[in-house]
Amino acid sequence: MLIVLTGIDGSGKTTAARALVGAARNAGKGALFLGNYAGRRQMSLLSARLGVHLPSRLADFLETAVRTFNVLNSHRRAKRFPGLVVMDRDLHCQLALRQMHGLPRGHVLPYLIRALPQPDLLIYLDVDPREAHARVLARGTDSERLEDLESLRKAYHSLPEFPGFTSIAADGQPAEVLARLQAAITNACGGQAGEHFPACPAPA
Repeated sequence: MLIVLTGIDGSGKTTAARALVGAARNAGKGALFLGNYAGRRQMSLLSARLGVHLPSRLADFLETAVRTFNVLNSHRRAKRFPGLVVMDRDLHCQLALRQMHGLPRGHVLPYLIRALPQPDLLIYLDVDPREAHARVLARGTDSERLEDLESLRKAYHSLPEFPGFTSIAADGQPAEVLARLQAAITNACGGQAGEHFPACPAPA
């Protein structure tokens, strides 16, 4: 089974993805965490250190290349894995960033989204941008402007694919978010047993 988590920076994607995988493993299930990063944080830190601002189109080109490579490699690994696979981010993240920066969607990313195996659940972690901003500042590894997080949240909600997302409230403590994710998985199972869904009940 394949689950993809997406959302703005500070929504807790990585924390939630690792928690889902950990819960599955604790339940004796096979589970795999895969991160589809774009190097955006590293590029932002490097740009700030050098005092250089990358033009939006150049930054998007570099991020798209890195993320696409990682997504394709993740799907290759997921295809070979028999258990639960949880992906942290996917190509929708890049489409949302393009939307935020006023760049065209293009044809390659939408084509790849249609062509690649569809996740069993594509979950959007919805969080108040102010809380997300506080989380980013608290981790101290990078920085984000509150207005950019607000714009990115609007960009996600404006994606034509967004109605197909499963939206989960990501405010609160990690344990609370994990419980909401597991409830969404159980709901996706229709209350029936799911071999690789750790939240699905075992058959009676």
